[in-house]
Amino acid sequence: MSAGPLPARVRIVEVGPRDGLQNETMALGVDDRLALIARLADAGLRDIEAGAFVSPKRVPNMAGSGELMQRLPRRAGVSYPCLVPNDTGLDAALAAGCTDIAIFAAASETFSQRNTACSIAESMDRLSAVAQRARDAGVRVRGYLSCVIGCPYEGAVDSRKVAGMAARLIDMGCFEVSLGDTTGIGTPAQIGALVDTVAEQVPVAQLAGHFHDTWGMGVANVWAALQRGVTVFDASVGGLGGCPFAPGASGNVATEDLVYMLDGAGIESGIDMQALVGTARWISARLDRAPASRVARAFRPQD
Repeated sequence: MSAGPLPARVRIVEVGPRDGLQNETMALGVDDRLALIARLADAGLRDIEAGAFVSPKRVPNMAGSGELMQRLPRRAGVSYPCLVPNDTGLDAALAAGCTDIAIFAAASETFSQRNTACSIAESMDRLSAVAQRARDAGVRVRGYLSCVIGCPYEGAVDSRKVAGMAARLIDMGCFEVSLGDTTGIGTPAQIGALVDTVAEQVPVAQLAGHFHDTWGMGVANVWAALQRGVTVFDASVGGLGGCPFAPGASGNVATEDLVYMLDGAGIESGIDMQALVGTARWISARLDRAPASRVARAFRPQD
């Protein structure tokens, strides 16, 4: 498929409070995580991934997600999805008052075993049951697919396999499937080809991009997906994060780097850059590190 016209507007799903913080060396308490979410909402983010109902032994930085969701002041027009891996996680999410969840699967057998301790087939069956229960409870369900370009253990991943799994997540009732380049090895040509293949089975309007920036291709990969009609992208303030089960993976594309590119192309995101950069610098300082994003380092208020 050739590149099409660019969209007028893009929806950004901010994953810093979950995907960003889960792999940081320093674990933040609930108060700091709530403050981060509030700052992100102040900057204009309307989809903020707030936490994860996963084992604290496996992902200790997400401990306290139940308390966080119970204390979180809900703002009109803002969604706060949480990651849910199984029925136990869903029980906890429902008890905490979650109205949006995300379920996740991997397009690599080895990564599936490392991440969820089960095969792809077992994972998809488990997720189908979780999605059905969530929908019966009136909860919106988003789907993630990881390792859509390559796996740190198996190498290249077949895009046709990714397409089939994305279609199954849609069939389960996911309103959207986020395609995750977990290791960040993808290039714009590969991302464009992947979107073309997946779009043969899932409408582009139901696809999102989730591109880690390990090899510096995050923003370029967003551009490639934009040209294929994708208008939803996951990003992490300050370029936080990585994946605890993908050795060497760095954080997602930084939200402020993405917004800078969109602003330059005349594509609306609804994000206040100054507030966003201030948040990136604030959370980086709380983690005793420099912001990973180029924009956060370069930005001055007069810019």
